[in-house]
Amino acid sequence: MELTRLIVKGGVISPGELREVVDIALEEGLDSISFGSRQDIIFPQGFKSLDKNTLGRHHFVYPDQESGNNIVSSYVSTDIFRNTNWLTGNRFLYVLEEFKEQPKLKVNITDPKQQLVPLFTGHLNFIASEHEDYWYLYIRLPKWERIEVYPVLIYSWDLAKIYYEIEKITEEDSVDIEMLFTLVSEELDTNSRTIDKPLNIPFYPFPYYEGMNRMGIDQYWLGLYWRNNQYDLGFLKEMCDLCFECKIGKICITPWKSFIIKGIPKDRKLEWEKFLGKRGINVRHSLLELNWHLPVAMEWALNLKTFLVRTLDQFDISTYGLNFGISEYNRDGHYFTSIVIEKNELPAALESIKIRDTYNVLSAKNFDPNTREYIVHSQDIDKLELPGILIELSRKYFDELGNSTSETSENLQKKEKPQSDIYQCQECLTLYKSEYGDESQGIPKGILFNDLSDTYCCSLCEAPKSNFRVLEIAEN
Repeated sequence: MELTRLIVKGGVISPGELREVVDIALEEGLDSISFGSRQDIIFPQGFKSLDKNTLGRHHFVYPDQESGNNIVSSYVSTDIFRNTNWLTGNRFLYVLEEFKEQPKLKVNITDPKQQLVPLFTGHLNFIASEHEDYWYLYIRLPKWERIEVYPVLIYSWDLAKIYYEIEKITEEDSVDIEMLFTLVSEELDTNSRTIDKPLNIPFYPFPYYEGMNRMGIDQYWLGLYWRNNQYDLGFLKEMCDLCFECKIGKICITPWKSFIIKGIPKDRKLEWEKFLGKRGINVRHSLLELNWHLPVAMEWALNLKTFLVRTLDQFDISTYGLNFGISEYNRDGHYFTSIVIEKNELPAALESIKIRDTYNVLSAKNFDPNTREYIVHSQDIDKLELPGILIELSRKYFDELGNSTSETSENLQKKEKPQSDIYQCQECLTLYKSEYGDESQGIPKGILFNDLSDTYCCSLCEAPKSNFRVLEIAEN
């Protein structure tokens, strides 16, 4: 389903701006809004185009528009979860302010020490280094096969400048990382510094991000999560007014379809709890409920999640530190959860027949989604088999916890190189590559040769599967 999105730069919005958005939605006859994976605000299909006076400073992206990518940032986790010492909330706001024009590419600006916001889901991923005001840049442009590291650390006040130069270059030419660096260096005078050691990404368990929690000595932060990702406009309007009264300047949207309010004064905590209580708001979901990432406005995904959460809860299974994603089949997808459940596509010939959906289950290496290397655990599984597989993977996670090593930029690059799964027919030399599958025989990309049916035959000469041999490719 195509939806209208409101860009919320870095996932940071003021109560005043959110109140304006709520008023626009109410005028459109809506009763709720949703949040997206890139910390944006989502409206249902059919949202009418607005005149410029109503739009004001708000940047809407309509379903028929291709432009407009939200900048993802981990500002939301600053001061409440682990963070790099120098990376304060103000630093984030200053950097975000430098992005004057709406980026056409996906940009992530994150702290590697927090677990709430994914590091590598952008085309350009700026990740804080240990050196004050310097950032690593990991790039994976739309047509690139793997992630590449920009050769230098980038100064905070050059991030936007370098981004816009890269955007300009890639609009005109297809370039590799070396050429990109050369062209940017020729065009811009920047305050970069040498990378003296690889990026270290420590693994921490997924945090609990809901409820009223202490922040410093005399403040609290509040995380709010709606199961169905449909946030009541009346509630949001009252909440914005309460933020005004408490002099709270920012509301932060998370990639998990929730939001966080930081800086609630200690002497107003009871007032907030009363406000939530009168509204009947549940602010203590179990972590098992909170650690799921779902597509927006996909009823089948919400129903599947509800089934799985209830079933796992009956077994009293701990999933502390893990997170789960539900997705339509897309092996090229950039997942950011420990475990992914993919719904298989029905072959076109079977679409008219009512058959049960099947699923694949993938797990991130070491269950750390920032590794970006996923292993297929199970394929073509029935819905009723999924809880048992998730329980098995949860136990495996706890068995292996503490055994994994930290990731570095070097092994991240190595891991991004796809493993060779290429087989060749000995009769006619036709190749089978798992990354492409075999469209002529209805085999989707991502299916390994060993997982093909024994009845598989060469698409050109019809030689049997047994006539294929693995093609050894020499490493450079």
